Amino acid sequence: MRQRVFAASLLAAGVMVGPVAVPAVADDSIRADQWHLDAMHAPEIWKISKGEGVIVAVIDGGFGLDHPDLAGQFLPGKDFSSSPGGVGSYDNGHGTEMASLIAGTGKNRGGNGAYGLAPGSRILPLKINNGSAGSVTTADFLDQIGQAVTYAANQGARVINISQGTAAVAASPEDVAKLNGILATVRAKGSLVVSSVGNSAQSGNLIEYPGALPNVVGVGAVDRSGIVTSESQMGPQVALVAPGMDMIEACTSSTGYCKSHGTSDATALVSASAALVWSVHPDWTANQILRVLINTAGKSSDGAIRNNDAGYGAVRPRIALTSPGDPGPADVSPIPVSEASASAAPSPSASPSAASTPSPSSAAPSPSEVAVGAPPVEPVAGKSSGSGGVLPVVAGVVGGLVLVAGAVFVVLRRRKAGGQPVVPPGEDPYVR
Repeated sequence: MRQRVFAASLLAAGVMVGPVAVPAVADDSIRADQWHLDAMHAPEIWKISKGEGVIVAVIDGGFGLDHPDLAGQFLPGKDFSSSPGGVGSYDNGHGTEMASLIAGTGKNRGGNGAYGLAPGSRILPLKINNGSAGSVTTADFLDQIGQAVTYAANQGARVINISQGTAAVAASPEDVAKLNGILATVRAKGSLVVSSVGNSAQSGNLIEYPGALPNVVGVGAVDRSGIVTSESQMGPQVALVAPGMDMIEACTSSTGYCKSHGTSDATALVSASAALVWSVHPDWTANQILRVLINTAGKSSDGAIRNNDAGYGAVRPRIALTSPGDPGPADVSPIPVSEASASAAPSPSASPSAASTPSPSSAAPSPSEVAVGAPPVEPVAGKSSGSGGVLPVVAGVVGGLVLVAGAVFVVLRRRKAGGQPVVPPGEDPYVR
């Protein structure tokens, strides 16, 4: 199997992201275990920007609005799910986790709680039915995303985070065309839509929507050594990568904190990075923000401008803030049209026979995703699960368990085992 790696030296001064054992996390030191913040040089970033003045919409399956680390961070949201309970109800902690990675304040535990990368930004919580609150059709899922994206743009959200997805093979051309039109309109209004590409690289690598659609920034995941994780999907839809392994974040578990991994987490960090830069350069357009994030990304060791594993590289908001370079034309996308078009086309593996059938949800946390403070649990190789420490959904097609041709599916969050490190013995993967 070919290796999918970033050289650690090329990630210097940015994201230094290698698989490690899953440790127990001390209850009184949540911030200390958020390795990605130190790797991304968050303390230095926060001297320049915390994302103040930027609204980040998070489209997900509900939110724990009362988490201490998110108190005051939520704007009044909206429920598009048609399920009971409103925005503040949830069947798992995924939405809370994404909000935490973006805008957590760490105020809990005497300032040792979970911090987001852009703690000065505000979260617009938008609830959709992602399958955790009962089954939903592919058409309804994409329609709810379209409604939520439109609402977010109209409410002034500059960044729209969608850590959700469904296999493209299940979507009808009409539904895809409708969502494509909405995304183009939202981009024209000035919002940047960021979405996970999915976690099924080892189980079909099925293209997922909306992450593979034009006018969307598709995000993959890397680990502590800068290696693209084995679960992170590949293809022209990958624009950027960010940390997505051994992540610690606020959630709705009994302890209030969870450990997780996947492209969902990485997506939240790219959204937060965009907020950090936009806060300092409010007059820049979405195209310019994205261009600077691409131009300052940590490149792969082969020096290629982009590849299908890591896209244009690992997002490095500190470099984007301190040495942004020329943001380029305001009205031209930095991603060529040919790449955006290719990402929306079905892959050879994306066939009806490759789609998975729904699996029932479970109320127990998965081995790879446990509540912080709970007894350590050894990860089970190859097991994928949901993103919260409460209600994971297990299946082969991560990002959406699908019955093809408009049948019922359940949207999955992105989790699985990481890849193998290739950092030479003795080399420090955290070279600054």
